[in-house]
Amino acid sequence: MSSEQAAEGEQQVWDVVVVGAGPAGASAAHAAACTGRRVLLLEKAELPRYKTCGGGIIGPSRDSLPPGFELPLRDRVHAVTFTLNGKLTRTRRAKNTLFGLVDRPEFDAALVASAKDAGAQLRTGVTVSRVEQHGGNVPDRRTVAVVLGGGEVVLARAVIGADGSASRIGAHVGVKTDQVDLGLEAEIPVPETVAEDWAGRVLLDWGPLPGSYGWVFPKGDTLTVGVISARGDGAATKRYLDDFIGRLGLAGFEPRISSGHLTRCRTDDSPLSRGRVLVCGDAAGLLEPWTREGISFALRSGRLAGEWAVRISEAHDAVDARRQALNYAFAIKAGLGVEMAVGRRMLAAFARRPGMFHAALTGLRPAWRAFAKITRGSATLAELVRTHPLARRTLDAFDRAEAARGTVSAVRPEEIGDPEPAAERR
Repeated sequence: MSSEQAAEGEQQVWDVVVVGAGPAGASAAHAAACTGRRVLLLEKAELPRYKTCGGGIIGPSRDSLPPGFELPLRDRVHAVTFTLNGKLTRTRRAKNTLFGLVDRPEFDAALVASAKDAGAQLRTGVTVSRVEQHGGNVPDRRTVAVVLGGGEVVLARAVIGADGSASRIGAHVGVKTDQVDLGLEAEIPVPETVAEDWAGRVLLDWGPLPGSYGWVFPKGDTLTVGVISARGDGAATKRYLDDFIGRLGLAGFEPRISSGHLTRCRTDDSPLSRGRVLVCGDAAGLLEPWTREGISFALRSGRLAGEWAVRISEAHDAVDARRQALNYAFAIKAGLGVEMAVGRRMLAAFARRPGMFHAALTGLRPAWRAFAKITRGSATLAELVRTHPLARRTLDAFDRAEAARGTVSAVRPEEIGDPEPAAERR
């Protein structure tokens, strides 16, 4: 145990304890610590640690980083090659950077360092068994007990679960998911001549399985190559990855890391809190359903969780704590929830007609401009669907078709409007 870890007294009551030191947890710890509160960040692994993730940093991620944070970029993307299951190759280029690429171990460690600089304390190598809001480990109604794997009890006025898609804190809160996907990825070192060919360019392949796609993200002398598809046929997903790597001419290079990961999207009615416990990021099932992009959702929800956890820590009774937790839930649903609703509609359409999406992105300038705006962060998917007549009409048509098949509950464009509560509209 480090001197940093030994500094806490056994019964010290922290204002905020954050479980999980990924982007969501580090963002939450930073936001809470910036208020001057006593913040403890718990992580079961030793840092840096690997995470299955493409490592794309789009505009919303960049805009949600702590002030002064320097992105450890490995590459800047100016071009995208699109393929439809390996065919109909077309590369679109942009004058300005579309998005950046990072190595997740390096990126996550830098976020944790930023949280520590803000005043958060870090403990690594500790597993959280459960949280308790009643019982012998809880001294009063304002306190939550975080029980560690070895039996140690850490006390807090508020707890944030940011412990990934298989979250124990999420289980305590009662998080429900309705979309589970399997992502497979390989980190492939390549010779300099191959790396030069990929520099500044990524590849997106619309895959053979419904709703699937693959990617190649260059990071210096390594290519991150992965695929994602709905869980249920892991063998077919693995075949897609193997075929994808083979047709790219990369089968002869030995991967440095091969990994897999399940992503989970929350249901619309899934809770985001229970008592003095909040969840954010993957632990809350917050990610974009179509692309399964999660870093921006982690950073944004983590920051909100940190801010509202501070308010919960100051609540003197259950009623006030509940009020603050509901405010957090509203902030999430009014922003990220709206984006997820549109993402579900996009996924349903994409799963049925990937060729239409490929044709649009490679052949229609407005579609390419929309893609660039989303990746740069100058517009969201929800905004574009709300304001672009063609996109809205197309999704309306798919909504009607899916509703007729009984597979989705359509979200109407007019519902994607002013996110402010009715009481605040004037």
